[in-house]
Amino acid sequence: MKNTLSYKGFVARVEFDDRDGIFIGRVLGARDVISFHAETVADLRREFKISIEDYLAYCAEHGKKPEKPASGKLMLRIPPEVHATALVAARSEGKSLNQWAAETLAQAARAPA
Repeated sequence: MKNTLSYKGFVARVEFDDRDGIFIGRVLGARDVISFHAETVADLRREFKISIEDYLAYCAEHGKKPEKPASGKLMLRIPPEVHATALVAARSEGKSLNQWAAETLAQAARAPA
């Protein structure tokens, strides 16, 4: 994925604000707002790590479980025809629908299964 940083399982999207001349990052997939900014890429990487460490420390201090960016569970609503076709594709490869879907989504997202 382009324009992203990752650290300790957290992934942030990075954009450049041309008006202010700074990079701005925001952690994806978390309800809690975790953001950071810097003028250089090196500083941006440092600020990202500091933001994650601050978030984890805050959670520990307040007895809050840090929010995972993703639980590993995914509920989908798809047309019955797609479900049936996917089930046939999985079975034809000797896989469960869950295994086939995980591999297919990983490939589409260019992530390891």
